[in-house]
Amino acid sequence: MTDSASIPLTPLYTEPRDRAIALLTLDELRTLEQRAAASLPANTLMARAGAAAAQFIVDSGSQRPVWIVAGPGNNGGDALVMAARLKQSGVAVEVCMPVEVKPDDARWALNEARQAGVKITADIPASFDDFGWLVDGMFGIGLGRPLEGVFADIAARLSKRSRASGNVLALDIASGLSSDTGEPVSRSNDGRAQAVRATHTITFIGGKPGLFTGDGRDLSGKVYIADLGLDAFAQPSVVLNAPSLFGPHLPPRDFATNKGTFGTLAVIGGDTGMCGAPILAARMALYGGAGKVNVAFIGTDSPPYDPPHPELMLHHVDQFLLDKMDALAVGCGMGQSERAKKLLANVLVLDVPKLFDADALNLISSDENLASKVAERGTRGDPCVLTPHPLEAARLLGSDVKKVQADRISAARQLAARFAAVAVLKGTGTIVASPDGRVSVNPTGNAALATGGTGDVLGGLIGAFLAQRLPAYEAALAGVYLHGLAAEALTDEGEGPAGLTAGELAPKVRNLLNRLFYAT
Repeated sequence: MTDSASIPLTPLYTEPRDRAIALLTLDELRTLEQRAAASLPANTLMARAGAAAAQFIVDSGSQRPVWIVAGPGNNGGDALVMAARLKQSGVAVEVCMPVEVKPDDARWALNEARQAGVKITADIPASFDDFGWLVDGMFGIGLGRPLEGVFADIAARLSKRSRASGNVLALDIASGLSSDTGEPVSRSNDGRAQAVRATHTITFIGGKPGLFTGDGRDLSGKVYIADLGLDAFAQPSVVLNAPSLFGPHLPPRDFATNKGTFGTLAVIGGDTGMCGAPILAARMALYGGAGKVNVAFIGTDSPPYDPPHPELMLHHVDQFLLDKMDALAVGCGMGQSERAKKLLANVLVLDVPKLFDADALNLISSDENLASKVAERGTRGDPCVLTPHPLEAARLLGSDVKKVQADRISAARQLAARFAAVAVLKGTGTIVASPDGRVSVNPTGNAALATGGTGDVLGGLIGAFLAQRLPAYEAALAGVYLHGLAAEALTDEGEGPAGLTAGELAPKVRNLLNRLFYAT
């Protein structure tokens, strides 16, 4: 029998998050499983998965009994092996198996549990108060239909426990959650996910995209990987964003550098009555390390200078030479007037790295000529960065928000392909997709970012990295990672998630940037 101590668990939510972890799609997982089945003794993967899950519970230090629900497939088999190993380790355990497992591997696991003396019943206790951990081993990645009957009832009770007092562990992935998209297989009439809400997930072989985007972050809780001794794909189709992906591209801060070394950014926007948005973005760009930062306003009521940050150079766009910049961040508070559209068309012909956000995206989505110019730049090797939220993404794709959110990774890929651009699809588990096929899911950020202006500061931060001459994809990765990490750090300090303002993010980003990459 496999020694559970030999199965490593990799916590994904501990600092530093410095590895680009493979996020395996269902097809990639099936390929790995088939490869392993051809080279390993029968039942090996299930034995390793169950042993790793049991070791997780043992390592938690809980002395109370464990309640496990086992589904009819291989996820149920993992749960049964887990139960057997817990029993053999002296942990009191009870298994609820509403429907007897069917696959051969799972039948082997059932025999293992019975031989170990595990109590197996179809009954569900009236109360879970006597149990320390509840374990979801119903369906994992294998569910393609809504939870029904007794399994739907159990999912609801597990989720209630998760919200109330915690300690709900999902095996591989919370039952009812798509491992590829992070969307629940079904929703109730009021839009709630009909899936288990876990406090912890131990996922097998490799990470899954659905654990980190859409509803997945809420339903999965704290995630651990047990790789089961398998080597994942050398070039997975999706990876988890991490500093190792962008850190090497940050410019060194040598003694002999000057402000020109770190580039000049112009933030373009701020129509009449909307000057705050570009100022927020520009302040973040300063804290993000750009050498010089300008704001080019479209409107007539722009301030002469920014009192908190007189370092910013403020201009009216008509009196400013945009082609002298190292990068442009366009769209914050820009409006959608004919004047804004004409300015956007003029910007698109400039040979300068560009980010488009907010109203610039809305103008592009409503004008095929502008859209074709964006794509044309990308096909010439100068991809723009687009930073839409789901509604803006839907407009750009001629779709709707529901379809975008149903498969966020696919939507980001479509945006990257259609506009030959680096697409940053914002939201929980922001997706960054490059036109060359690279895709990353960002693990940082929290509800503190659900407030006005945080999108503007993200645009300013990515713009600052473009000005520092990071390639477009890496600039986007750096921006979304540090933006989200700043929200998490401020929340840890008691400044969020409720009431955090967008402007508070900039000083924390500076702190993180220096601590993670420039500390001596």
